[in-house]
Amino acid sequence: MDLHGRVALVTGAGRRVGRAIAEALAAKGATLAIHYNTSANDAQALAHQLGNAKTFQAELRDARAAEQLPRDVAAAFGRLDVVVNSASVMIRLPFGSVTAEDWDRVLQVNARAYFFVAQGAADALRATSGTIINISDLSAVEAWPAYLPHAASKAGVDVLTKGLARVLAPDVRVNAIAPGAVLLPDDWGDAEAAQIVDTTPLRRLGSPADVVRAVLYLIESDFTTGATLVVDGGRMLPTRQA
Repeated sequence: MDLHGRVALVTGAGRRVGRAIAEALAAKGATLAIHYNTSANDAQALAHQLGNAKTFQAELRDARAAEQLPRDVAAAFGRLDVVVNSASVMIRLPFGSVTAEDWDRVLQVNARAYFFVAQGAADALRATSGTIINISDLSAVEAWPAYLPHAASKAGVDVLTKGLARVLAPDVRVNAIAPGAVLLPDDWGDAEAAQIVDTTPLRRLGSPADVVRAVLYLIESDFTTGATLVVDGGRMLPTRQA
């Protein structure tokens, strides 16, 4: 895949999976718009590492800032071809302790921002027959009792992906990726990691590279839209055996 001459915006690109996606797209030749909110040092270090990149700060909880972000990218580079909505928060919030502020924070970043970034990017992406890739995860379909706001937000991403694919067709393709355990939360320990491995059919954790390969596939596959590609080591397989 050759992405020279194409511009990609990756939200939350300073750290974790977003950073891996940005690095991979740059390696394929894309010019990178590296979004960050508070991780300025990480984002600037990545831009310096990649060379053909520029950083863009935006607080995605602000719908106006989320919508303006891709417009600023298109104005800076003259075009926009790929948007990867990767910015996300994952906060352990056991039932009974969730506040309205907790709920709003998670839904604003993990779901609402994806919509407003897409809305702001639509005109530029139509001009280039571009694509949007939303990062969901398995909490959209699995029961995660300590992460109910997160799960609701990611279920919203899956539905939003289908709706955007319909609204923006035929000019713009919109897909999602639902990773399994490719990077565990920073506050998880060895026991929790072992439990995930034991309940994953492939008996191992994934890595950001697994998500990267899915992103590259969805950029290149021009007859795929409205899909959520699960990358989970088999966790979605039925547990009942014949």
